[in-house]
Amino acid sequence: MAEQAGTARRTPLSRERILRTAIALADAAGIGSLSMRNLAQELGVVPMALYKHVANKDELLDAMIDMVVGEIDTPMPDTEWKQAIRGRILSARSALQRHPWAALAIESRNMATPAILGYLDSVVATLRSGGLSADLAHHVMHAMGSRVLGFSQELFDTTRDAGRSGPSTAPQPAAMPPEVAARFPHLAEIATAASHDDASVVGSGCDDQFEFEFALDLLLDGIERLQQQGWTSAHR
Repeated sequence: MAEQAGTARRTPLSRERILRTAIALADAAGIGSLSMRNLAQELGVVPMALYKHVANKDELLDAMIDMVVGEIDTPMPDTEWKQAIRGRILSARSALQRHPWAALAIESRNMATPAILGYLDSVVATLRSGGLSADLAHHVMHAMGSRVLGFSQELFDTTRDAGRSGPSTAPQPAAMPPEVAARFPHLAEIATAASHDDASVVGSGCDDQFEFEFALDLLLDGIERLQQQGWTSAHR
């Protein structure tokens, strides 16, 4: 046993090992719980040992983000542009669902990381190779916003809460009191329409994945029509 412990202590500390351990910690407990101290403890080293591989927590987070971005699939050659963009964005969403802290980390950065810049550049390249002008591609990236990275700030979406403090069971939404429903009848109407199991429970029937794909397809269909019409911003 002592020999095994000695071998574990002699396992070389690498940047990749640090990053994979940090990602596992954030996946399990949320980005808020990650610190250089508890990361070092998880690795069985003193905190100073980490700084030989990452300069500080900001560099650690950037590298973690880039590792997650590296999980996004690349489209097969000769894939039609709309299908290629849709596939990449849904692959990005899957990556962020595996690592729900990543969207929060991306939003917190002052500058895009190299991997994010490379990913965005490749998305624009796909749009351009599909026949979209640079002008239209520019506006498409604005319209897509964070959705191109696999997440969006939806009005009724709480799925990213797990990224703050780790996986948890989402609380059941409370029933809309009759007086509130009477005051805001249109909200009450769509809440009831979205509720498949219990019409009195606000949002109980919402499917976050469906809503994401629904909005994505609306955007892509509209973009395709503009491209076919030869749209330019001069038409505004």
